[in-house]
Amino acid sequence: MPDVILPVLNEAEALPWVLPRMPPGFRPIVVDNGSTDGSAVIADGLGARVVSEPRLGFGAACWAGLVAADDDVVCFMDCDASLDPADLPLVADPVVSDSADLTLGARRADPGAWPVHARVGNRVIAWQMRRRTGLELGDLGPMRAARRAPLLALGIHDRRFGWPFEMVLRASSAGWRIIEVPVPYRPRVGRSKVTGTVKGTVRATVDLIQVMR
Repeated sequence: MPDVILPVLNEAEALPWVLPRMPPGFRPIVVDNGSTDGSAVIADGLGARVVSEPRLGFGAACWAGLVAADDDVVCFMDCDASLDPADLPLVADPVVSDSADLTLGARRADPGAWPVHARVGNRVIAWQMRRRTGLELGDLGPMRAARRAPLLALGIHDRRFGWPFEMVLRASSAGWRIIEVPVPYRPRVGRSKVTGTVKGTVRATVDLIQVMR
């Protein structure tokens, strides 16, 4: 029964759509990262396990969820309704069946789902991943799955937006089998803290540069 780690910062609008769509056997862990809109209360009311992480940062929330999880297989996904939890088995099944160590959900965007600056930024990140790992990866993959214990052992240090990039780099260095599977990507609910603005995209890019160093 995979645990699904959902970093959340003010996603009150999206949670009522996301959580009821969890496939059978997938257990949501909502990591509240300082929300002021009642996200934690909403998530609890919808049956999710709620973990509080007061230290701000996407990676900090992901790490707190990973530590709190107890299943052998863990999934990560954004909780803004841009990704459909119904697609989680596509990402988790290769790890569950031991045909992959890390699966990345490569986004196939609906029209209008990705601002131009975010799309360009993702292409740069994907190019860096290919250059540094030698793998044909086309997306950073915000929906992903891996086994919990090996993931903890990777020793990921970043606690901001460099977290998912560092995970791929460390997994590749450790010889993990990394694959991509396509997943639909829709316009998110509300405004993104990262890709919704040029400033957010630049901030995430700076974090990635720190990881590369």
